Amino acid sequence: MQSPPATVELRPVDDANVRAVIDLSVTEDQTEFVAPNVYSLAQAFATTKVWVRAVYAGDDPVGFVMLSDDDEKPRYYLWRFMIDAEHQGKGYGRAAMELVHEYVRTRPGGDRIYLSYVPAEGGPEPFYKGLGYVDTGTEHDGELEAVLVFEPSDG
Repeated sequence: MQSPPATVELRPVDDANVRAVIDLSVTEDQTEFVAPNVYSLAQAFATTKVWVRAVYAGDDPVGFVMLSDDDEKPRYYLWRFMIDAEHQGKGYGRAAMELVHEYVRTRPGGDRIYLSYVPAEGGPEPFYKGLGYVDTGTEHDGELEAVLVFEPSDG
């Protein structure tokens, strides 16, 4: 895995970048694994307690993150995550996930993060397992749930 050639940041989705975020898409064979960003943004608009960010590499939007973020019931769940087809394999996904993990660690009760994935060939399971996620044994509508428990910080 190569290091990202540009600084990766998570920026709010706003009027200036929403169209670019909507235009991002995964490869055709990955569409069964993640909803289109326009659908995710519509869900975020209609939902409370959600954290939505565009993944940027330098000045270019390259991905999208949507996280359930309820500090009253702290169970942080990566609801959506994608890196645009043209930007996959460049290290942006790993860098973005590390930023998501850093964010969750700042939240009340942020000692772990959950996600779910479709267990199929070509799916994101190897990526998530490579980040340290382990299956919980729970299934949601055909998706397997996984969790990453953060190591206690020395600070």
